[in-house]
Amino acid sequence: MEPASIEKCGAFVEVFSLPPTRNGSLDGLRFAVKDLIDVAGHRTGCGNPTWLATHPPAVVSAVCVEQLLAAGAHCVGKTVTDEVAFSLLGQNHFYGTPLNPAAPDRVPGGSSSGSASAVACGLADFALGTDTGGSVRIPANNCGLWGWRPTHGAVSVAGVMPFAPSLDTVGVLAADCDVLQRVARVLTAMNLPSIDTPTSDPPSGAIYVLTDAFSLADAAVRDVLQPSVDVLRDLLGDVVRESSLGEICSAPEAADWNAWLDTYRRIQAAEAESSLSAWVAETRPEFGPATRAGFEFIRNQDRTRVGDAARHRKRFSRLLQLAVGPRDLLCMPTAPTVAPLKVARPFDRGGDYYHRTLSLTSVAGVARLPQVSIPVADIDGAPIGLSFLGAPGEDLYLIQMAGQLGARSKP
Repeated sequence: MEPASIEKCGAFVEVFSLPPTRNGSLDGLRFAVKDLIDVAGHRTGCGNPTWLATHPPAVVSAVCVEQLLAAGAHCVGKTVTDEVAFSLLGQNHFYGTPLNPAAPDRVPGGSSSGSASAVACGLADFALGTDTGGSVRIPANNCGLWGWRPTHGAVSVAGVMPFAPSLDTVGVLAADCDVLQRVARVLTAMNLPSIDTPTSDPPSGAIYVLTDAFSLADAAVRDVLQPSVDVLRDLLGDVVRESSLGEICSAPEAADWNAWLDTYRRIQAAEAESSLSAWVAETRPEFGPATRAGFEFIRNQDRTRVGDAARHRKRFSRLLQLAVGPRDLLCMPTAPTVAPLKVARPFDRGGDYYHRTLSLTSVAGVARLPQVSIPVADIDGAPIGLSFLGAPGEDLYLIQMAGQLGARSKP
């Protein structure tokens, strides 16, 4: 696909050329930065004009940006984000909707919308995004990209706007697995053990196909993903096993996807309110309708139940981390449906799309697991991703195996 023009793509809030500070493993690669992440000498706008106006230019870049520049990558600009990272759609009231070139009538997904669009349009080789509740994984699904949400804490968030800190991660969107793997090695160099790559060996652990996760998806999504799962089963035999969250965790409460979602939402709402309420009270910013709806949703949450949510999170996280071995993988749809059509009115955050999507994406956030979405199918041209979750700290192994499984799972 020929790269789209910057104007047609609509992915960038600011275009500039920031050369690498050293040579390294990312020589020759271009990257874009979500406008929640600081780049020295540039203002971080967080998708909102009031935030942009009330914050000075960054004095230093975020650690993740400095790591990439020191590895030889070239930064080409900052990308559109949903306001204060608070949406899964990718429609910004002030800066517009970046192009989803795979399905131009559909949203790119948020909140890392511009980062996904820039890569999908060929204007960057990879892009930094943030992922709290799916903000890298859902744009990857919608735009037909590789998307990685790391183990919580594996990639530095220094210099990144905090939204819900115990859930926030810096993730990566890329057009192929090789680039994603190279970038992940740079970003996790100080935190995670390295493994030898590439390898043609099959997974040394089990691949658990979460049948209950597939049941949350549309029938059309299940239908187009099933051939990829069947190919994996044919190739790997008993390594691929059908299971469910409840069975894996050996706990009835873990079988309730609503419990995972409720735990995620209560923690996210409480932390987002704590992170942003002082700025909102001081500046009284103008928000677009989707963001206003999001803050109304936060205000309607019962903060007295946050303690219960924290206890549930601790239990769920412990159960799943103990159940998933270092070389085990969980397989599930990235999203329950194709990217929604562009709409003039914001989606109901209590409605079906948000409910099913966040039910799927909340597992990695609550359990602090790494997840990779890979593009394997489409429905009438709209991409559909298949996801693999790995054990905490096993990000490099996860990406390596996702690359192999992605190549093998093509029907």
